[in-house]
Amino acid sequence: MARWLKQARSAEARAEDASKVRATVEAALADISARGDAAVREMSGKFDGWTPESFRLSDAEIQACIDRLSPRDVEDIRYAQAQVRAFAQAQRDALQDVEVEIQPGVILGHRNIPVNAVGCYVPGGKYPMVASAHMSVVTAKVAGVPRIVTCAPPYKGRPADAIVAAQALAGADEIHVLGGIQAVGAMALGTETIAPTDMLVGPGNAFVAEAKRQLYGRVGIDLFAGPTETLILADETVDGELCAADLLGQAEHGPTSPAVLVTTSEKLARETMAEVERQLAVLPTGETAGAAWRDYGEVIVVEDLAEMAQVADAIASEHVQVMTSDDDYFLRTMTNYGALFLGPRTNVAYGDKVIGTNHTLPTLKAARYTGGLWVGKFLKTCTWQKVLTDEASARVGEVCSRLCALEGFAGHKEQADIRVRRYGGRNG
Repeated sequence: MARWLKQARSAEARAEDASKVRATVEAALADISARGDAAVREMSGKFDGWTPESFRLSDAEIQACIDRLSPRDVEDIRYAQAQVRAFAQAQRDALQDVEVEIQPGVILGHRNIPVNAVGCYVPGGKYPMVASAHMSVVTAKVAGVPRIVTCAPPYKGRPADAIVAAQALAGADEIHVLGGIQAVGAMALGTETIAPTDMLVGPGNAFVAEAKRQLYGRVGIDLFAGPTETLILADETVDGELCAADLLGQAEHGPTSPAVLVTTSEKLARETMAEVERQLAVLPTGETAGAAWRDYGEVIVVEDLAEMAQVADAIASEHVQVMTSDDDYFLRTMTNYGALFLGPRTNVAYGDKVIGTNHTLPTLKAARYTGGLWVGKFLKTCTWQKVLTDEASARVGEVCSRLCALEGFAGHKEQADIRVRRYGGRNG
């Protein structure tokens, strides 16, 4: 039976008062819908202190941002994007259009059609999240999206050079220095200067996440996002120092980010808890990570790998780091996770920043029913059909007519009957 050596706050205590966020977002989106650019400018000034003549960067301004980076920084961005692009292309190549003659004279098929316009949000208020540009823009580009719009907030009062460079190098068509609800609302609803998009993707704070939730339906979204989560599955083959580093590496995202260790070794569990405290004392982001560990950290001791997998599937974490004597066991058996990181030589930071898999992943147990952002999210699988012969149309029509009658749909039935009469050689 699983035993908790450290448990997170109760669900009741952890429940955020989301009503204020919902009301704020609802009012802001209504304002953007009504007043367009004027509302966006007011919100940007209020929340980010940023009211430039134009939120969209010119080609010269974009190049200036790139030029301010070191050659090594640019090279590293290109390297990361090459990995993301290569994996996204492999995924795209696996998605084939279909055309099949399902019966004589009847052809059915589907096409994978890119969304026409996508809005990519790149967070950058607290940390300039350069990698989010790779994950959204590069992946959309590989999918074949014709128009890709990006928004990222100013960082310390000006455009974030590295984010702008990443957006440009990834292939964004429009780059705006704009953050928060106002960015998401402008991309979804459109203003006088920003044409609306068909889909919103990318992580963000609670207000951005709520704005995407409220806009869903009017536009598509990648997924509903909550705070970053990490889960470590480990046994005595690794040590507490490594486990603690991997827990805190994700806990630094924010004070509500769950960080959980599930282990078969109580010795490792206690070593890890001690190491967490030691590392928090020297970690520059220790205040944030410490708050997350205090309120949302958990340590669970289980009997064996089978129970470990069972507990992990129940948690359904965004990130699952596996460091055991049989890492592939979890690849074979687990079903609920955003992404798996197998073995001590990999880690969540690799996936977040550079290795090539996408870092926009399901949270809040959504891994039970969805995976993360990938090239397929930007594609619509649309079906088509063609009936080639009179005989086929009459054959299908006779069955369709009877089924429509069974359901009481007279108009549907006549659609079938008229074709049976015309193509089946019957006049009555």
